[in-house]
Amino acid sequence: MSTLTEQPPRPVVVVTGAGSGIGRAVTGQLLAAGYRVALAGRRLAPLEATAGDAALAEGSALCVVTDVSRPDDVGRLFDLVTDHWGRVDVLFNNAGSFGPTVPVEDIGLAEWEQTVGVNQTGALLCAAAAFRVMKAQQPQGGRIINNGSISSQSPRPHAAAYAMTKHAVAGLTKSLELEGRRYGITAGQIDIGNATTGMMASVGALEGALQADGRRLTEPTFDVAHAASAVVFMAGLPAGVTVNQLTMTAAGMPFQGRG
Repeated sequence: MSTLTEQPPRPVVVVTGAGSGIGRAVTGQLLAAGYRVALAGRRLAPLEATAGDAALAEGSALCVVTDVSRPDDVGRLFDLVTDHWGRVDVLFNNAGSFGPTVPVEDIGLAEWEQTVGVNQTGALLCAAAAFRVMKAQQPQGGRIINNGSISSQSPRPHAAAYAMTKHAVAGLTKSLELEGRRYGITAGQIDIGNATTGMMASVGALEGALQADGRRLTEPTFDVAHAASAVVFMAGLPAGVTVNQLTMTAAGMPFQGRG
């Protein structure tokens, strides 16, 4: 005689910047793998397009218009997720802006502050909100995955604002991992180089990206689906395992020694 066993609830993941690029690819793979996903971004239509009608209809996706640089927006995001599903198991802290692509001496204050607002303040606000929720979930805790960049290790020319903010994200990741130990919260970072997204087009990587010696070269790229698979792998690890830092680049791109 068989008996029915209650299935554990599907993990809940918050993805910021879910309407495009890496966030969109990650969200699609998470939903396909059976996760419940809260999609955060500045515009509703791209979030709903990313989620798809089926996920929205069955309640696997929750779309929340969010400007991560605004504390009230971030607080509302996590309140809605916990009201809806009762918990947050994983945060993919992904929202980002490349910022001004000009020499360092030409970076305007407004452009700088906008880049910091998304990449640095936004990352901190979302991580702190997720940390509060996960801390209350002991002993289960949770996992925070920050989307850094290879620019957190080696910058591109004319991208000082982006490089500085992504270096700050690396510091945030290490701080979260350190402070999360006693609460069962792990933190890791993925640094992605030249996945095929709109951001790669914006820096000219597809038709000729500026190099340190002044040349412009068409750089190798790789399918963003591979980067998404890496994030989903990190998200699905058991609580006792973490990937502290993962660098993933297109083979042959000018990263190991820019130039």
